Amino acid sequence: MGSTSRGRLRVYLGAAPGVGKTYAMLSEARRAKERGRDVVVGHVETHGRDQVARLLDGLETVPGRTVVHRGATFTELDADAIIARRPKAVLVDELAHTNTPGSRHAKRWQDVQDILDAGIDVISTLNIQHLESLRDVAEQITGLPQRETVPDDLVRRADRLELVDMSPEALRRRLAHGNVYPPERVDAALANYFRVGNLSALRELALLWVADRVDRQLIAYRADHDIAGTWEARERVVVALTGGPEGDTLVRRAARIAARTKGADLLAVHVTRADALSTASDPANLARQRRLVEDLGGTYHQVVGDDIPRALIAFADGVNASQLVLGASRRGRLAQLLTRGVGMTTATLSGSIDVHMVPHEAVSGGSGRPQPGGALTRRRKSAGWALTLAAMPALTAVIAPLDLSLPSEILLFLLLVVGVALVGGMWPALTAAVLAFGLLNWFFTPPVHTLTIAEPENVLSLAIFVLVAAMVSTVVDLAARRSREAARSRADAEVLATLAGHVLRGESAVASLLGRLRETFALTAVTLLERDDPSDDWRIVATSGGPPITTPNHTRPHGGSDVVTIDNRLVLATRGRLLDASDRRVLEAFAAEAAVALRQERLREAAERAEPLAEADRMRTALLAAVGHDLRTPLASAMASVESLRNTDIIWSDDDRAELLATAGESLIKLNRLVSNLLDMSRLQAGVLGVTLRPVAVEDVLPRAIDDLGPLRDRVRSDVLADLPEFQADPALLERVLVNLMANAVRYSPEAEPVLVTASWHGERVELRVIDRGPGIPTEAHERVFMPFQRLGDRDNHTGVGLGLALSRGLTEAMGGTLLPEDTPGGGLTMTVSLRRAL
Repeated sequence: MGSTSRGRLRVYLGAAPGVGKTYAMLSEARRAKERGRDVVVGHVETHGRDQVARLLDGLETVPGRTVVHRGATFTELDADAIIARRPKAVLVDELAHTNTPGSRHAKRWQDVQDILDAGIDVISTLNIQHLESLRDVAEQITGLPQRETVPDDLVRRADRLELVDMSPEALRRRLAHGNVYPPERVDAALANYFRVGNLSALRELALLWVADRVDRQLIAYRADHDIAGTWEARERVVVALTGGPEGDTLVRRAARIAARTKGADLLAVHVTRADALSTASDPANLARQRRLVEDLGGTYHQVVGDDIPRALIAFADGVNASQLVLGASRRGRLAQLLTRGVGMTTATLSGSIDVHMVPHEAVSGGSGRPQPGGALTRRRKSAGWALTLAAMPALTAVIAPLDLSLPSEILLFLLLVVGVALVGGMWPALTAAVLAFGLLNWFFTPPVHTLTIAEPENVLSLAIFVLVAAMVSTVVDLAARRSREAARSRADAEVLATLAGHVLRGESAVASLLGRLRETFALTAVTLLERDDPSDDWRIVATSGGPPITTPNHTRPHGGSDVVTIDNRLVLATRGRLLDASDRRVLEAFAAEAAVALRQERLREAAERAEPLAEADRMRTALLAAVGHDLRTPLASAMASVESLRNTDIIWSDDDRAELLATAGESLIKLNRLVSNLLDMSRLQAGVLGVTLRPVAVEDVLPRAIDDLGPLRDRVRSDVLADLPEFQADPALLERVLVNLMANAVRYSPEAEPVLVTASWHGERVELRVIDRGPGIPTEAHERVFMPFQRLGDRDNHTGVGLGLALSRGLTEAMGGTLLPEDTPGGGLTMTVSLRRAL
């Protein structure tokens, strides 16, 4: 039986709830059904919206799977039933949803993966704040933690991604008209999550993320179809840096050009020449300019190229740049008249790329440094041959009528041969020397117009002439070769310096490193492959460019390529141009660094896995250090009271007896609470704390929690809305949380200021707030108060081991909620417990 092809994923992405994602998904399903496609509903959340519910009429629904957890019943997506039904497509709402404990997978998107693997298409919905990469940004915008996330890669690989967009004003109008939430929740929603600023920022996130995905698709399309021309779908400004003093001016000008278009990219590139010594490149300038580019939000790149203009254009084409910023030439006017220079040549080759020639202070003064001859290019060799063939007859014609002495004529020809050697190298110079020998012999050595030489001295002079010409030619050619080798070494050194900087700046991600390698040598694809055993198939660890190389043996059919064996498990394969020996040495350095980066990544992952174990060990150590005193204190007080009452030698009054009993009782209560906290914290750390979630009303928990405070109950006042909905919680654990928070608040509040407990609801969350008017804590210490054994600003070490807030947060998170501190307006601290509303 043939394997089933993977299903296609279609995602409707929105900036916020209420923009119409579910409506768009159901509308598409109805259209598909009218076209005869087999579409079923796997799971859709109507949230009480009649317009959405009406669209479900006539669509087949696959019943969900019932999950019982801690006495409560939940309905989740039944992936097995959908696979057994085998429709062409299934609707699955809320891709980021967290499944009820006891389900096969923790997240709904993992169920979707199973359905896709079975060959069934999935149509789903997602809000931008649920993307893993944008989790922190969304939390900063909305102030709400995002605990339900979806990997970016899953959404990026979706076959179709459609943005459901709506302006903030239109969404707020929908909200006010009751099309999103019930009327009683509208005011709170408009004042909190659905503020214009929040919605505008989330909308921009969604637009930019989708634009980036479209840009990746465009690059892949151009690569697949061999489209070399620039498509100006998105502005990309490339600034060319030489390492000269004008670089700062160019970077700032390019940044201003990029800033004129929202979302434009700024890229800086430095071409390391391989055909001549680069005299204008100052490493200190390049390092400073690189920092400037990165500070302005751009990226720095370095490539190696024999021809600077073509290397610049190749890089600009490779990144689909729309504009290229160059500095005006620093060469003198005579040099500009003789050759076109990098700027003019680049502008000629630019095609559809706009080239900006930016003047700067260094233009008028030139480079200020002598320009050595450097290596011998094909153009110089051609010039040497042309000079040989043209200048030799011309010189003969000039000096023949002058009747000079033979030594003078030899010196003039020697001067010309040296000039040819300087221009064209050894072989044009040797040819010029032989030709000069023949011309001197025929036209200027008696007897003239014959190849016979009458005087032996003239034979010696001509022989020395040829020898000197050959020696000069050889020296010039050797110097040119050394110049080329020095330039190549310098290029390699700059590339390796960039590689070292890559590591020092912490950019050790393997994919980033491969991207640098591909850019440096203008390769089509670079892939790091791994296998555990020589008999195993190669698997891709990381790749840059495309399409990826699947096995090292598959690189050759696609053109120039190379393979570097790192060890018996790792190889680095490249596709693109063939690299020479010196480039391969740099490639091997990159390969070694890629292996190191891979090992570092895996060590970090291992360290992250070990961190919870280390944290648990630190907690146990701190626990052992703390319980010695904090357990003995209430125990000793209770024992002393009991021993005093048992002493028959002393006759106690009724008041004394009552006081001793009260002291013993309070000490035992403290001891019981302390032991309970320690046991619960240990269970939390071990992950074995029993949590029974069920719908709970605040009036079922709060009064009992206040009563548990004992004498402190009189200092607590509650103000709770009568119509507060039920929420998912474990009543016993929530009571413990509230008791700890209220006891902590009472402890720090002034006697005349009662602790206030309020409750409200917003969206799918119910929030309980414990508000005190104490001294508060600094904002930077908000998270430190939740560390076990932390008594921030507390000089009294006789009141417990500091587990109250740490345990409260742990218990709240075990119930699927959050506990966050914030400053009380007017002074003090507010602890907010946020729990999920019961369905």
